[in-house]
Amino acid sequence: MESTSAEIPAVARRSRSVQWIDGDWRAARSDEVIPVVDPATGLTLAEVPAGGREDVDAAVASAARAFPAWSDTPLEERLRYLDRLAELLEKHADTVAGVLTAETGMPVTLARHAQVPFGLEALRSCTEAAREHVWEQRIGNSLVRSEAAGPAGCITPWNAPVALNLQKVPAALAAGCTVVLKPSELAPLSGYLLTELLAETDLPPGVFNLVCGTGPQAGEALAAHPEVAVVSLTGSIRSGRRVSELAAPRAARVNLELGGKSASLVLPDADLPAAVAATVEQANFNTGQVCFAWSRLLVPADRYDEAVALAADTAGALRVGDPWDPATQIGPLIHPQAAARVRGILDEAVAGGATLVTGGETPAGAAGGGWLTPAVLAGLPTGARAVVEEVFGPVVVVLPYRDEDDAVRIANDTGYGLSGAVWSADVAHATAVAGRLRTGRVDVNGAPFNMRAPFGGYKSSGNGRELGAWGLAAFSETKAIQLPPTDEDPAGLTLSSTAG
Repeated sequence: MESTSAEIPAVARRSRSVQWIDGDWRAARSDEVIPVVDPATGLTLAEVPAGGREDVDAAVASAARAFPAWSDTPLEERLRYLDRLAELLEKHADTVAGVLTAETGMPVTLARHAQVPFGLEALRSCTEAAREHVWEQRIGNSLVRSEAAGPAGCITPWNAPVALNLQKVPAALAAGCTVVLKPSELAPLSGYLLTELLAETDLPPGVFNLVCGTGPQAGEALAAHPEVAVVSLTGSIRSGRRVSELAAPRAARVNLELGGKSASLVLPDADLPAAVAATVEQANFNTGQVCFAWSRLLVPADRYDEAVALAADTAGALRVGDPWDPATQIGPLIHPQAAARVRGILDEAVAGGATLVTGGETPAGAAGGGWLTPAVLAGLPTGARAVVEEVFGPVVVVLPYRDEDDAVRIANDTGYGLSGAVWSADVAHATAVAGRLRTGRVDVNGAPFNMRAPFGGYKSSGNGRELGAWGLAAFSETKAIQLPPTDEDPAGLTLSSTAG
């Protein structure tokens, strides 16, 4: 598969040997480096430092020094820096999208028209929520305040680094926390670009810090650091468990978003072709490498064969190709090992009696990288690995159900609970069914993503929420100051509130 890699922006080809600490670029403490690989070709784009405990210690010390002044900075002043960041992101949107495509293999059209706008909306909705948020209110004779929790460690994954960096960092800064960001070593370049834009806002030294390194080195050092008050991680269940273990001895706040195995439940009265097409397209968003993918398609048993055929048609029509081609819908997986893992799950399913209806192949002309065509699996029992485990690739499993209760049972029969969908001609009924699903977010009839509403999961999908007021609360502590009665209010029952 030919690649128009000449499109890769120069900033994505620039190696770094520095970390951003205390308002300046500082040489990494170790000479070890990590190659950043182009998922489309398998070739090295750049190198970044393999930071470790010494880098993390310096970054956290900087954040801790900056915390008292930053948390006391008036809200509007804090938000002015974020407003400026939004302006810079919009100005450099094409460069940001190019870096994202280079390091993740995300199709450039998706990066430009979905991921960068998604990140911008996360940032802007955060500042709007902060201006509306009730930071202080009177409840009886108590003055109840939301206060910054302290220095925060933000650990982000490789699959959507622009959007996820902007879900965490602005919320922490708006709440009054200082931040140490540890981006994924597989896709750190957008983290460096975000740092450069934040530096251009003249943010005070130490308020934001960047340390690049692996999870076992830099990530664990950050999660275990005694001065980190909040750890916010988006990643795997294994990473979430490890972070929780490291933070537990000091009872630090931990917010986790750990993935999903979401169901798209098509009720008997729904428009089946529209629901199936929308589900398959959503499940293949970013080559299926998204935590909220609707990777299980649940349909009435008497329309199962029809649904399988529709799913195969939709998957087969998705265009796989060079991520720099604007017409491409499906790019490579993050690396060849990821593609091999997905193929292994498909092979296991087929060996167990499932039918691979379409996909699961290396596309013609692919050379290097982790390529796989969108797959549809049918004929699987509900307990099969491909049904209950997060595949994190372009795979949709079609499952039949007998009746509505059976459909809800199957949808809930997984250790995850992050997202989902319900489809019906009766919105009220679909909403009632959505209420029965044990998951953090449910879309009815393909409703648009709301950046002001909370995002997070039940069960093994994690704890805590991001976005909107809930994203601010994730980085806040709550304090109640008990006030004595006054002559005007002898019972101490006056109610009032203050936003901002």
